[in-house]
Amino acid sequence: MANLTEQFMQALQTAEASRDPAPLVALFAEDATLQNLTTHTWRGQEGARTFWQAYLDNFQTIHSEFTHHTDDGRTGLMEWEATGQLQNGTDIAYRGASVIEHNGQQVSAFRTYYDSAAFVKPALQE
Repeated sequence: MANLTEQFMQALQTAEASRDPAPLVALFAEDATLQNLTTHTWRGQEGARTFWQAYLDNFQTIHSEFTHHTDDGRTGLMEWEATGQLQNGTDIAYRGASVIEHNGQQVSAFRTYYDSAAFVKPALQE
């Protein structure tokens, strides 16, 4: 049976393909926290739903490929590369790492770190 990190990776790819965050949300505990590079923290399953729906809404298409992962039974680490198109049609490719804390059954904390520069439109040179 897959560990929770592997279940998480599969749920993310399913959510990206279907544009439905439900497979991911189901993995989060009611008191879970989610954080990205912003200073905001999302909480609980409703926070997870808001977080993952906002993620999906950034893109016309998105697909994450996992290049490395590990899980020690309490903490999972995933390195990944994501490619797709932003809502405005611009191609995007970026890399990052995500960490989950869990009890083997549910995610209690999610943190993700990624190349946010990929989302910034380069200044036009004159």
